Amino acid sequence: MRHARRRLVRRVTRLAAVGGLLLGGTMVTRAVASEPPDASAVPRTYAASVAGTGSDLVARLGASRTAGSWIGADGKPVVAVTDEAAAAEVRRAGAEAKMVDHSMDELNSATSTLRSAPRVAGTAWVMDYRSNEIVVRGDSTVSADDWSRMTDLAGDIGGFVRMERTEGTFTTRLNGALPLLSTAGRCSAGFNVTDGQRDFILTAGHCGPDGSVWFSDTRGTQQIGQTIKQNFPGGDFSLVQYASGDAGAGADVVSIGEGKGVRITGAADPAVGQRVFRSGSTSGLRDGEVTALNATVNYPEGTVTGLIETNVCAEPGDSGGPMFSEGVALGVTSGGSGDCNAGGTTFFQPVTKALAALDMKLIVAAQNGSGQQGASPAPSASAPQGAVSPGDASPGSSAPVTGADAATLLSRLADPKNVGPGLLVIAGSLVALAATRFIRAEQDRKAYRRYYSATWG
Repeated sequence: MRHARRRLVRRVTRLAAVGGLLLGGTMVTRAVASEPPDASAVPRTYAASVAGTGSDLVARLGASRTAGSWIGADGKPVVAVTDEAAAAEVRRAGAEAKMVDHSMDELNSATSTLRSAPRVAGTAWVMDYRSNEIVVRGDSTVSADDWSRMTDLAGDIGGFVRMERTEGTFTTRLNGALPLLSTAGRCSAGFNVTDGQRDFILTAGHCGPDGSVWFSDTRGTQQIGQTIKQNFPGGDFSLVQYASGDAGAGADVVSIGEGKGVRITGAADPAVGQRVFRSGSTSGLRDGEVTALNATVNYPEGTVTGLIETNVCAEPGDSGGPMFSEGVALGVTSGGSGDCNAGGTTFFQPVTKALAALDMKLIVAAQNGSGQQGASPAPSASAPQGAVSPGDASPGSSAPVTGADAATLLSRLADPKNVGPGLLVIAGSLVALAATRFIRAEQDRKAYRRYYSATWG
C-alpha cells in the first residue's frame, strides 16, 4: 500500500510539472504572438497613399518651388507649384499641378511674423494651400483695436494674408469617445496607447494637469486612471495611465455610440481635403473635411501650434476624443468654435506628433491571420490613385464596444505582460520535475540500502 501511494504521488507531481510546462509555454507563445502590431507596418489607406504622393513631391521639389498639397475632389493628389518645370515633374508623377504665386517659404515667413507679434487671444491662423493664402481668423472676443492692429500687420506682410471674423469663440472643448470625469472637468477618451509594459489613454492636454484623477461615473467610484504627463499649451495632448495598468479587451476599438465602435489599425497624418470622422462623449460621431494643417490657435489658456483644422463640429465634453478615417488614427480633439447645430471649426492635435513626443505606440487591431483581433485590411499603397474620392471614405471596420470586464482567460494568457510570468511557470515546472527525479532517486537508494542491510545482518 505504501508503494502504491508513493507511485500515485510521483505521478501527480509529474503531471502537475508537465502541465505547468504546457501552461507556461502557452502563455509565452500567445503573449509573443499577440504583441500589438507596429502601427507603421499597417497597409496605408487610399487617402494616406494619395497624401503620401503629394507630400513626397513637395519634399522632393522643395519649399521654394511648392506651396503644399491636398486631395482633389476626384481623389487625386494636387500639388501647388511656382514654376513650369516643377509642374511638369508633378504631372509625370501622376498628380495634378496648380500654379500659384507664393511659395511655402513665403507662407512660412508670413506665419513667423504673425507669431512674433503680441499675442491676441481668440485669434487663429492657417495656411490655406488651395487659395495660396494665410487666413487669419478672429472670434467674437477680439476687440476692434486688436483686430485693427492685426489687419495692419497683415497688410505689411502682403496681399496673400486674408482676414476673417468668425462667430462664436475659440475655446478648448473641456467638459470618445467614452467620457472621462474628474474635478478638472469632463473630457473624452482618445486612443489607447502603450509603452510595451503599461497601457494609457491618449487624450487632450488641456483636459487636466499632471495628477488629475479620472473616473467613468459621476459619483467618483469607478476610477479609470491618472494623468501622468501633460503638454499644454504649445501642444495639446496628455497621457492617462490606467489604474490597473491594462487597457483590457477591445483596446483597439473607439466608440461611436449605441454600443458600436471602429477598429483602429494604424496612425497617420491627414491631408487637406480628406474626409474624416470624430467621436466624442457629448455629440457622438460626426464627419467633415480637413481644411488646413499646421494651424496656430490662441486659446485664452495659451497658444497651441501644429494643429489640424477641420469643418467637423464639436461641443464641450468632446475634448480629447478621437479623429480617424478608414480605421486610421489621425488626431485628438483640441478645441474650436461653433457647435453641432450651427456648425463650426474644430482643431485636432495630430496623433503622430503626440506619439513621437511621448515615445508611445498606438494599440491597434491585429491584421487578418496574425492574431485574435482580426480587422479588415486597409487598401494597399499600390491601389490606383483616385480609386476612392474623399466623400466615399468610411470611418473603418465596425466592432462592438466591450469593457475591460469582458476579457476572457484566453485573452489574459495572450497578454504580452504574461511573457515573464510564463517563463517563471516554465522554470518552476522544470525545477519541480528535477526535484521529483532527485527525490525518487534518493528514495530508491534508501530502500536499496535498507534491503541489503537487512540481508547482511
